[in-house]
Amino acid sequence: MSARFFFHPDTAKYDFGPRHPLRPERYGRTFQLLECHGFWADRAQDPARLATRQELETVHDPAYIDAVIEASQTGKAASDYGLGYHGDNPPFIGMHHAASAYCGATLAAADAVVEGAQTAVNIGGGLHHAQRALASGFCIYNDPALAVRRLQSRFARVAYIDIDLHHGDGVQALFYDDPTVMTLSIHESGRWLYPGTGFVSERGEGTGVGTSLNLPMAPCTPDDIWQEALFQFGLPAVERFKPDAIVLQMGCDPHHLDPLGHLSLTAQGWLEAVRRVRDWRLPTVALGGGGYNMSTVPRMWAAAMALLDGVELPDETPTDCPLRDEIPTLFDHAPFDLSPAQIAVAKEHWLKVRDELRSLGLP
Repeated sequence: MSARFFFHPDTAKYDFGPRHPLRPERYGRTFQLLECHGFWADRAQDPARLATRQELETVHDPAYIDAVIEASQTGKAASDYGLGYHGDNPPFIGMHHAASAYCGATLAAADAVVEGAQTAVNIGGGLHHAQRALASGFCIYNDPALAVRRLQSRFARVAYIDIDLHHGDGVQALFYDDPTVMTLSIHESGRWLYPGTGFVSERGEGTGVGTSLNLPMAPCTPDDIWQEALFQFGLPAVERFKPDAIVLQMGCDPHHLDPLGHLSLTAQGWLEAVRRVRDWRLPTVALGGGGYNMSTVPRMWAAAMALLDGVELPDETPTDCPLRDEIPTLFDHAPFDLSPAQIAVAKEHWLKVRDELRSLGLP
């Protein structure tokens, strides 16, 4: 199998400032690590374009886009639209252009899948929190939702799978009443973490009831519990939905070293989810997402991008790689401590969630 890769260079200009946790350097470091492994020797990233106003309006309110454009030109706050100096989304000059860049790359990937590619990747995408008329959680425009919309032009049923630390609330909200789109999100529970949503009870509305599925996890959840939830309940539910195409959001902030969350995954435990989705061999748009540790993000994304292209990268970083001192291996080998009490709390929480799922007739 082979994948196509898209990235707009101006995605690197999507920068809320040096003190903000979302750092654009993570893209360059990911590409550099892949270069060290020789991945780009016989591959190239396809050119991407900017998303158009018309395309953005397929998921966002025109007045909201106007507010983003104005804030992008002036740097002034638009608090009614989530663009404030003291929140997650401080306005910056050029914001609309940079956000249109990551959206354009995602749309280019979706176009490739619509035109027949099996897998297309934009690691610069995956900004899943933006609402129809509200910036949220570092996200100005919701490119995963744009990908779903574009796939709907060809495919009757689309599934959105989100393995980020945080609930994919923006995508869920935009398709909450659409029976042709299933959203699956596994994340740290909103009981403990932003955005405070993503509970089992959120199942959709109207004709879309039953097409939203959430797997909220407790802090300190390790690989085995997370995988049990996803592999025994989440992915089987997607299979029963019988999607014709997939949008996969690959936020790597569930890692135990990520500074913004409390889950306890390893790189290899997380990567197994990417492998399971890849092995369905369905038309797939794969996107990046969260991830705030500059040593874990590049290795997890590099491994995922290669895996989607049918390549298993060697674990050890080549000795001549400039990143080797920071990233000696792709996978986790050093032990990290979870107390029996922490594991017990994570397990107890999961068993309660499992009972809720079973009360809904799952699996």
